[in-house]
Amino acid sequence: MMKQVIIMRTDLKLSKGKTAAQACHASLESYKKADLQNIKTWEKEGVKKVILKVETEKELHELHSLVKQTSLPVSLIIDAGHTEIPSGTITCLGIGPGNDEEIDKITGHLKLLN
Repeated sequence: MMKQVIIMRTDLKLSKGKTAAQACHASLESYKKADLQNIKTWEKEGVKKVILKVETEKELHELHSLVKQTSLPVSLIIDAGHTEIPSGTITCLGIGPGNDEEIDKITGHLKLLN
């Protein structure tokens, strides 16, 4: 099974709309880096996405470093600063689409964003 995971920082206290926009950026940017066969499989399986949370930028960087050691597509999102937060703020991380088990080895300990 395949999925994509988006990991959001909660310390930024973003509005729901800003959170949704940043998650979309992460989803698209990570998707663009994915292997074509993985994209096809993911789409065939229903395009599963899971949104998780971390409390700090440091945690996001640590996860980014771990994912970069794999073959999973990954995208760290840096905001342009047009609305709620300063330019250059790192907001979230997109991982996958990729194998559920491979992603879970890195993100399985994280909680769902509520």
